[in-house]
Amino acid sequence: MSHMDMHSPDRAARPEEPGVAAVSPAVAAPVAAGPGGAGTPVADAKPFGSRAPRFVKSSRPLHLGWQAGVFLVGLVVIVAGVIMLPLPGPGWLVIFAGMAIWGTEFVWAQLVLRWTKRKVTEAAQRALDPKVRRRNLALTAVACVICAVLLAIYLWEFGLVMPWTVLD
Repeated sequence: MSHMDMHSPDRAARPEEPGVAAVSPAVAAPVAAGPGGAGTPVADAKPFGSRAPRFVKSSRPLHLGWQAGVFLVGLVVIVAGVIMLPLPGPGWLVIFAGMAIWGTEFVWAQLVLRWTKRKVTEAAQRALDPKVRRRNLALTAVACVICAVLLAIYLWEFGLVMPWTVLD
């Protein structure tokens, strides 16, 4: 093993090589925190690090080129998602897809994605709480009543004439 390989950031992600330490349990199975998840391992816990093919990792210049390509592709996807936020399109979905592209190569993106997944799971669990569901149903009912009253006022004043219809 060369000097470069010994200090490679993805060294722990390749435990099958002789002389390379196995991935520590803390890295292999991160633990979810928060309500309903305290102490339970995350289901899709993969080791951190590059998921580039072995032949790419074997050459430092090739791996750096690979990382630059992954970064640029992820950046283009994320910029497209940011553009879609005010325009029609699935902006947040595309942004998370760009983060997933970065997550194939960069540990910081993997950490952001795991944190986001944990927060979304916690929010989904909170939304299933009976008190929160009753509150949301009550707010929806109030909003529907307000819309119905506004529609009734409009129909009382103008009848079935659409606002964009111009009368001569």
